[in-house]
Amino acid sequence: MDVQDIKNRFGIIGGSPLLNRAIDIARQVAPTDMSVLITGESGSGKEVFSHIIHQISARKHGSFIAVNCGAIPEGTIDSELFGHEKGSFTGAHEARKGYFEVANGGTIFLDEVAELPLGTQARLLRILESGEYLRVGSSKVQKTDVRIIAATNVDVYNRVKSGKFREDLYYRLNTVPLRIPALQERKEDIYLLFRKFSADFSDKYRSPGIQLDNEAIQLLTNYSWPGNVRQLKNIAEQVCVLEKDRNVTAQALMNYIPNEGGSNLPMAINNNNKEDFSERDILYKVLFDMKKDMMDLKKLVAEIIQSGGNTSHIMAENPHYINQLYQDVDPEMNHENTLTIKKPSQNAPVDYNYTHDAEEVEESLSLIDKESDLIKKALKKHKGKRKFAAQELGISERTLYRKIKELNLN
Repeated sequence: MDVQDIKNRFGIIGGSPLLNRAIDIARQVAPTDMSVLITGESGSGKEVFSHIIHQISARKHGSFIAVNCGAIPEGTIDSELFGHEKGSFTGAHEARKGYFEVANGGTIFLDEVAELPLGTQARLLRILESGEYLRVGSSKVQKTDVRIIAATNVDVYNRVKSGKFREDLYYRLNTVPLRIPALQERKEDIYLLFRKFSADFSDKYRSPGIQLDNEAIQLLTNYSWPGNVRQLKNIAEQVCVLEKDRNVTAQALMNYIPNEGGSNLPMAINNNNKEDFSERDILYKVLFDMKKDMMDLKKLVAEIIQSGGNTSHIMAENPHYINQLYQDVDPEMNHENTLTIKKPSQNAPVDYNYTHDAEEVEESLSLIDKESDLIKKALKKHKGKRKFAAQELGISERTLYRKIKELNLN
């Protein structure tokens, strides 16, 4: 059975070299009893490869049990995997077979194997080395003939270095490493997969087929797909069920692709080739604006001190900044109010104050407040028109809309 035969049998779509390499490794290792450690991001299809290895091996007529190690509580996982005797713990009203006993002669797939407790890891290592184990609460040695395929979406070797995973178990499981490529590494396969999923769902729900325009295909291809094939399949189903227009544009498709804070954004569409800024870029802009305001204030204070308190020419030369200071201290202050400063004597400290009674206001240094203030000012300046406000802020209209929602500026 060659790679294409395996694709046809298990419904695998794509021609990526990385995908073909992974299938070829699975094909070669399947006839042996070697342990396999499958690595790859969540949703990339690790369990599919465990089925491939089992179904084309000599154990294909035996049991196949998939176990999610991260979903079983630490206190019961030994009982689940190895079984227990009656009365071995509270609630053990009768003896129970574990997965390794049930799957004797077959294959066990241990997903999220890095989540196993250290005690369970020691028991698993004994099975890999000798095929022996003990039921919980028993001293009688049991034998099993099970092939172990493990999978993880984390770097197991980093867990080994941090003391959370046994090094000897790691090397026993990692006899044959098999890495499944993430979807963003298989960009040439993304549209093919979407077409396959959308066709399947159109048949399932008896709805017309879905067609993407060129920009929608480009958007689909350039998105990072953190949820991999599972996420792509979910979005294909949403589009098939919810989209009334069966000719889907990029703008329509963006309603189904989540916005993830700038780290995994799809490419910008119809944004005048303007880069879509991330939250970090906005914070930098806020910090630079704050720094500029502080420099302007220092300069103004220095000029007042040098002039000996004569502020008339200073106010004439800096009307915009003086008005801004009035607004920051008291938004209701009218322009007729004047700023007077007592000329200090040689021995007295300098005392700067306004002629009207105003409470001292401490400026907020919160980045969220600054960001909110900038957005409010841009919207006010452009009379609520988000397109021009976004251009003023240097971000996309879509990012501005998200910020308005997050900061409750509606």
